Amino acid sequence: MKKTEFLKNVYFFSKLTDAEILKVAVITKEIVLPGEKQIFKEGDKGDALYVVLKGEVRISTMIPGVGEEALAVLKSGDYFGEMALIDDAPRSAAAITNGDVTLLRMDKEDFNNLVFKNKELAYKLLWVFVKTLSSRLRETNERLKTILSIAKSF
Repeated sequence: MKKTEFLKNVYFFSKLTDAEILKVAVITKEIVLPGEKQIFKEGDKGDALYVVLKGEVRISTMIPGVGEEALAVLKSGDYFGEMALIDDAPRSAAAITNGDVTLLRMDKEDFNNLVFKNKELAYKLLWVFVKTLSSRLRETNERLKTILSIAKSF
């Protein structure tokens, strides 16, 4: 499958026109990584968005006294690291490959150049950011409720 066809099916880019998808495809780089390879660590400087082309990526955090806690396992078409494109905060979790993985990487600098030159594209992606972050915040709230209800029983 061509990169542009693949990107059309990724939620993050699903509202873009064919011409806009082509602009995105030009600035994404394909990278292949072996299993159990750390893509980035929690606390690293965020510098790119990633899309899983093939394989799986585990998003996790280290909990003191407990160890690694997997927050999500991402598959083909899923994306992660998008917060790095809009803020300068350190990574909030680690990303580790589960087996061999092929990713598309979009660097923050390339993303910024793209959206500053293409206001309509920037507007569309902004709404996807908002929806993605809202969904992830809701998931976090549900997890927190579960943790708090378990903690009250002790």
